[in-house]
Amino acid sequence: MQPLLKVENLVKHYGAGRSARSKDKLAALDGVSLSVLPKTTTALVGESGSGKSTLALCIACLEHPTSGSISFEGIDLASLDENQLRLLRPQIQLVFQDPASSLNPRWTALEIVSEPFFVQRRYSKPDRAVRALRLLDRVAISRKMAARSACELSGGQKQRLAIARALALEPKLIILDEALSALDCSVQAQISNLLLELQASLGLTYLFITHDFGMAAHLADQIAVMDRGRVVESGSAENVLYSPNHEATRALLAATPRFSEPPAELVHA
Repeated sequence: MQPLLKVENLVKHYGAGRSARSKDKLAALDGVSLSVLPKTTTALVGESGSGKSTLALCIACLEHPTSGSISFEGIDLASLDENQLRLLRPQIQLVFQDPASSLNPRWTALEIVSEPFFVQRRYSKPDRAVRALRLLDRVAISRKMAARSACELSGGQKQRLAIARALALEPKLIILDEALSALDCSVQAQISNLLLELQASLGLTYLFITHDFGMAAHLADQIAVMDRGRVVESGSAENVLYSPNHEATRALLAATPRFSEPPAELVHA
């Protein structure tokens, strides 16, 4: 099976102040390589500042890498002009940690989910409303909530709304950037189960960015661990969780009590 997404030797430098000297530049990404297969979930795990969000922005074409390549469905994104990127961007959607920062607080839930249709000039106005209501149904936001403004919704409802909006343009890849970390445990469980249901029914591919190995274990088929701008370990979720090779992975696992010890069947296998 060919990867939906393939990142090779990706480098991203940010300048420090006005200086252009290389020694004054910060390497947010330092030769990152990563593959994501269709209809699977790859968790990108690492501490704050490890480069996870920078990688997400590069993949979503919101940041330009310094060097390296990003291929989506075999297409090199760096080779595309702005018009071509505009056509491709709907296929890659982002869901952020704080949905309130990306939702217009004055708009209703229905207006927020309808907005991508308007921006992309898809469907008639009545059709947009019908499709938006169906998306709200998919993420378990009731019809009576559709007329409420975003500021009236709870944190979990806002994240469901953000997911519905991300689904509007029928993307093939959804990047979830710490999308569960601001929610309490019970709501985290509800949203993570929703993500699994949507993946099964719609054939979605997820890049799930997190610092929490517990959530990665629940959602991911593959796990890649980032440290200081590099992917230091990657493999199946089971191998990374229970047979970690890199010290950064072991340190993150040690901070997740439920994975401090491997299951007994693996110990005695």
